Amino acid sequence: MRFLGALVCFFVFGLTFANAQKFGYFDSGFVLSKMPEYGKAQGEIDQLSAAWQKEIEEMQGKVDAQYRTFQAEQVLLTEEMKQERLSEIKKSETELKEYQKKVFGFGGLFFLKKQELIKPLQDKLFDAVGKVAKANRLAIVFDKSAELVMIYTDPRHDYTDFVLEELGLGDPNDKIK
Repeated sequence: MRFLGALVCFFVFGLTFANAQKFGYFDSGFVLSKMPEYGKAQGEIDQLSAAWQKEIEEMQGKVDAQYRTFQAEQVLLTEEMKQERLSEIKKSETELKEYQKKVFGFGGLFFLKKQELIKPLQDKLFDAVGKVAKANRLAIVFDKSAELVMIYTDPRHDYTDFVLEELGLGDPNDKIK
């Protein structure tokens, strides 16, 4: 989707715009991987996700056990008892789906925790990119690791090292490939 947007902008403003403006790119994935806070935040998110997934699997196991028990005992149950058991199973399935949605759905606990931990780091990164863009008089800065497809990139337009330096993470001997 971003690629189409960039392509449309390119054709709308024409080749003269592209020639008249200075542009560059950086690799946000690489920069984030160099931020110790990002690794810590990602570890916390992964740990929480695994715990929530385990809870969901346990709930699913209970629903499956209820259904197996029902299947094994249904010949001995009256019609009223069958309906009661099916109702209990349905209730458990509904609770499971609601919990899954509460945790992993849009706006769920996982989403909120990720936003809480990652957004400040992304904001810090984007502030650094803004400073680098202004310092180098760049009109356009692309993110090499985003959905934008970059078929070829000339290393002289790569500003990843400048962004790392702005964040205090730069090492002149550690160049990206």
